[in-house]
Amino acid sequence: MQHGRRTALVTGGARGIGLEVCRQLADRGLRVLVAARKREAAEEACRTIGAAALPLAMDVTSAKSVGEAVGEARALAGGIDVLVNNAGVSLDGQLRPPYVDEDLLRATLDTNLTGAWRVVEAVVPGMVESGYGRVVNVTSSYGSLSLMDSGRHPAYRISKTALNALTRMLAAELAGTGVLVNAADPGWTRSGMGGPSAPRGPEEGADTPVWLATLPEGDGTTGGLFAGRRPLPW
Repeated sequence: MQHGRRTALVTGGARGIGLEVCRQLADRGLRVLVAARKREAAEEACRTIGAAALPLAMDVTSAKSVGEAVGEARALAGGIDVLVNNAGVSLDGQLRPPYVDEDLLRATLDTNLTGAWRVVEAVVPGMVESGYGRVVNVTSSYGSLSLMDSGRHPAYRISKTALNALTRMLAAELAGTGVLVNAADPGWTRSGMGGPSAPRGPEEGADTPVWLATLPEGDGTTGGLFAGRRPLPW
């Protein structure tokens, strides 16, 4: 499939880092599909971005919702070239191992790991068919095994560790197809999740995901974890 203009799908795109990723991709000339659980939120975000943005209602915890949204996206744009898996939750600030809240753990994994995986399953085969794709999984240094030195936010950390593993496996499976798969740590960023006291603004937080989403053709960067455009240890 040939594209005159690349199309990006950004989950959790209606606010915070996701919204800024959408803005920056639109500024780089991409058509942007802004996905949010509520269409009204996606529509409001699109009004702030401009004509390059199109709204999608997508709940990543529902395979039916993901399938319907990706079908709508293809009808609107003809294909998806870039996927930024940004939707995520952090629910367990007070929990510490060895204790576990199984309901909370399942809810965290359902969004942060399985939700991203659902969207990958729906989108990546089309990228392989077209011979071009960029997949960016928004993760956290909290999920790095090498850097892990605390039991704080255990469900969140484990969900991001698992997302990192998915990134590595998917990159290996897609080697040579033209689809590059990487993970981006935006850092502690002012957002609904990061809170108002975080040291980084959304513009800085979005920089590395946008950089990975727009790697030029011929660039072989895949299977990596990056922060500030520099590699982090897994």
